[in-house]
Amino acid sequence: MEHPENSSEFAGLQVNSGVEQQSIINPYLKRNRFRRRELTVGEMVEGIVKGDVTILSQAVTLVESIHPDHYARAQEVIDRCLPYSGKSVRIGISGVPGAGKSTSIDEFGIHLLKEKGGRLAVLAIDPSSERSKGSILGDKTRMEKLSVHPDSFIRPSPSAGSLGGVARKTRETIILCEAAGFDKIFVETVGVGQSETACHSMVDFFLLIQVAGTGDELQGIKRGIMEISDGIVINKCDGDNVDRCQMAATNFRNALHFFPMPESGWTPKVLCYSGFYGTGVKEVWDMIYQYFDFVKANGYFDYRRNEQAKYWMYESINENLRLSFYNNPVVQARLVEAERDVLQGHKTSFVAAQELLDGYFNSLNK
Repeated sequence: MEHPENSSEFAGLQVNSGVEQQSIINPYLKRNRFRRRELTVGEMVEGIVKGDVTILSQAVTLVESIHPDHYARAQEVIDRCLPYSGKSVRIGISGVPGAGKSTSIDEFGIHLLKEKGGRLAVLAIDPSSERSKGSILGDKTRMEKLSVHPDSFIRPSPSAGSLGGVARKTRETIILCEAAGFDKIFVETVGVGQSETACHSMVDFFLLIQVAGTGDELQGIKRGIMEISDGIVINKCDGDNVDRCQMAATNFRNALHFFPMPESGWTPKVLCYSGFYGTGVKEVWDMIYQYFDFVKANGYFDYRRNEQAKYWMYESINENLRLSFYNNPVVQARLVEAERDVLQGHKTSFVAAQELLDGYFNSLNK
């Protein structure tokens, strides 16, 4: 660039053009130098079985991927890990938002690792935004003790629009964690209220965390999450809140009398504790292991595991049909046009859906 200061009018002044600005990227850097080598299925399974949490995390990411090319590899990894699974206790933890689920899991987990030993995996499900489709995935920051414990593994996952309080691939993630040697699995739901049957269908014990002042006996006897709970605990029982928690526990115990006896034959218990101060945690675990002794003695533990396997067989069928439908070339070609017809009022939603389904089935018959 020519500087006006260099003209003859300003003979006493001279401005140099300066040094050309260098790129911030090293031109000698090989761009593929730091690219992570993609592990084969055999290497991934071998690393999982050895308990490598880095490879386990990569496998969970592969399983959660919605890319069609990743589906076959993910299924092969799961199939090869299946013989090493099924040897853990699976505990689902739910409750209303703000009930203290993450703080309680931190205390529960530390107590369990000290008393029973072994390894603990926490699968924390974080709600996804309906607008941005993103998730904070910040539950790990609330588990200050477990996040630095050498025998724990915390994996936050987005719900990604899945109902039931868990992510789409939580069931498969449990299998991978069990194959990696984690003999205790916590599944923390997003806290969606009364529709968490999906979590109940993948755990052995379903723990509901409540707080005082959430409603009266009528609220407590509503069908839904209360009906599937194996144990109910009232959190934040400390300070001036002790009397209110005890009253809430009494209300819940009264409400449980209106429910029919569960298939397991176990009557859910209601306890109080403080996740912040860690008081009452031992009593909660005594209740949980008393439940396990009870259901293993009467055979319900194995029966429930078999029923869960059957349930997830049908869920896998539904998931594969959905993926096959939306990845079909005929459907992909007609989907945008069908959306436009519905938005412009040329067709009803039901007619457009039926035409897409007819096109899908016709393409399969060709």
